[in-house]
Amino acid sequence: MARKLRIQFPGAIYHLMSRGDRREDIFRDDLDRESFLKTLSDTCVKTGWQIHAFCLMPNHFHLVVETPQPNLVAGMKWFLGTYTARFNRRHKLSGHVFAGRYKSLLVGGEGGYLRTVCDYVHLNPVRAKLLPNEARLRDFPWSSFGLFVVSPPERPSWLRIDRVFGECGIAEDTAAGRGDFEARLEARRAHELEEEFKPVRSGWCFGDDEYRKDLLSKVEGDAGQQHYGPEIQEASEAKADRIIAEELRRAVWSEAELQLRKKGDANKLVIARRLRAETTVTLQWIAARLHMGTKTHLSHLLYWTRRAEVEGKSADDVNRAAGESSRDRRTATVNKAAVTKPENRRVQRLAIPRASRTPSSEALASTNILTQDNSIPLTDPAVGVGGFDTSFD
Repeated sequence: MARKLRIQFPGAIYHLMSRGDRREDIFRDDLDRESFLKTLSDTCVKTGWQIHAFCLMPNHFHLVVETPQPNLVAGMKWFLGTYTARFNRRHKLSGHVFAGRYKSLLVGGEGGYLRTVCDYVHLNPVRAKLLPNEARLRDFPWSSFGLFVVSPPERPSWLRIDRVFGECGIAEDTAAGRGDFEARLEARRAHELEEEFKPVRSGWCFGDDEYRKDLLSKVEGDAGQQHYGPEIQEASEAKADRIIAEELRRAVWSEAELQLRKKGDANKLVIARRLRAETTVTLQWIAARLHMGTKTHLSHLLYWTRRAEVEGKSADDVNRAAGESSRDRRTATVNKAAVTKPENRRVQRLAIPRASRTPSSEALASTNILTQDNSIPLTDPAVGVGGFDTSFD
C-alpha cells in the first residue's frame, strides 16, 4: 500500500502530531494524560529520544522529538501502540485510539527553526482558546512550557531545554534566563505571527536550503515505489536538475542555449531519454524544463527515436518522421472537423439523391392501373369489389 516515506537519520528532529480516531478525544481525564506522559517517558528510556517540547490537547497531541538513533518508526510504533492498549484497558474499550498515520515534519537544528516549532507547540492552548486572556502560559498544566520555567530538579530527565534556550539567546539555565524565556513568549502571545507558523502546519521539511538539500539526498536513497509525497517529487526533480547540468556541461551548452535550440534537437532528445530512464519526473516536467514543446510532442519524439534505433535510422529521419506524423494527424483532424461541421452535413444530405416516395403518372400508366380520369381504382376490375369475384353461377 502506498504511504509517505519516513526519513530517519541520527540526530533528526521531528515535529510529530496525531489526532484521535474520528477526531474523538484521546484523553478522557487527567489520569489518561498522566498515562500518556508515563508512556512517553518509557519510550524515551527505550529509544534514547530527547523531547524539546510537548502539548496535550483534547483530541490530539504535539511532540518535538530528537532521535539520537534513526529509530523514529520503531519508537512511534511502540509509543502509540502501548498508549492505545493502556487507554482501552482502563476504559474497557477496543479498537483504534488514533486516526491513521501520525504526521511528521523534519526540523532543522540551526537557524532558529527549532525555536519557531517549539513556540508553535507552546502557543497551541492560546490558539485553541483553552487559556483565558488573563491566564499565563505556565498555567496550562499539560504543556512543556511550565517545565521550561522551573528549576532543573523539577523537570523529567527526557525533557531537553538547552537547545531552545540557545536559539533564544539564553546562555544559562538560571532563574533570570528562565524569566527572559517566559517574558519573550508571553510577549509573542499578544501578537502571534500566523504567516511565520504556516510552514509548520504543512510541508515535510522546515529548515534552510542546505538542510533541505541534505534531506533530498537521503530521500533519493530511501524512497521506494510504494512511497509518495511532495518530498519524493522534490527529490526526483533535484536529481533531474543534476542530470541536466551534467549533460549541459558535456555538450558545452548554457541554459540560454538550451532554450534557443530546436525542440527536436538530438542532444535534447538524449537528455530527455536519460531523464525518463533514471528519474520519475513527468513528460510535462521534462518538456517544460528542456523547452521541447508540449508533452505530446515530446512523447512522439521519444517514440520515433526508439523506432529509429530498431530500424537503424538517423536523428534527421526521426525528426522527419515525427513531423510527418504530426502533419498527418493535423490533416486528419482538419478533415474530420470539416466533415462534422453542421453545414457540411446538410450539404451532404442534400447531395444524396432520394428516391421519390410518390410514383409518377407515367409510371402508373405503364402499369394499366390508372382509370380514364387518371385516378387509381379502389378495386381490381378483373377481380371485383374488395378483391372478390362478383359473378355468380
